[in-house]
Amino acid sequence: MAALWKSYQSLMAKRPWTVQILTAGSLVGVGDVISQQLIEQRGLANHSMKRTTKMMSIGFLFVGPVVGGWYKILDKLIVGGTKTAAMKKMLVDQVGFAPCFLGAFLGISGTLNGLTVEQNIAKLKRDYFDALVSNYYLWPAVQIANFYFIPLHHRLAVVQIVAVAWNSYLSWKANKM
Repeated sequence: MAALWKSYQSLMAKRPWTVQILTAGSLVGVGDVISQQLIEQRGLANHSMKRTTKMMSIGFLFVGPVVGGWYKILDKLIVGGTKTAAMKKMLVDQVGFAPCFLGAFLGISGTLNGLTVEQNIAKLKRDYFDALVSNYYLWPAVQIANFYFIPLHHRLAVVQIVAVAWNSYLSWKANKM
């Protein structure tokens, strides 16, 4: 495990953006596998690799770049590593970014699942508020710790590790028809 962490640290130093995106996509995929196997109890025979691939593509092409970019912007908007700065970052993140991110995530997944615009809007009306409330149960505490203790280039990884459970929930929510 120590060798794996050392390799990860080395890659983060050399190619932080690439590693962050690959980590995000991979862990969104892990979240979908957990969702299908533990939450939905589909079993291996009924596991949808197509769905896992779609969710991973959302992780690689949307979650990783958007969240990674957001943390860079947020770090420039609110400078410092104090408790006050961490609280401000968490508030801006959870009031400004999280609602938009969740709506976009659910909308993108609906589109990739072949929903029409009307079906996607109906699904957003049905699922968005529940997802946002669930977000507020988990993420404010995680983000305060993340913004206070974790260096910028590791924040996306920390979020994605916590997000394995969150991604499982989001995958279930996004793919529940």
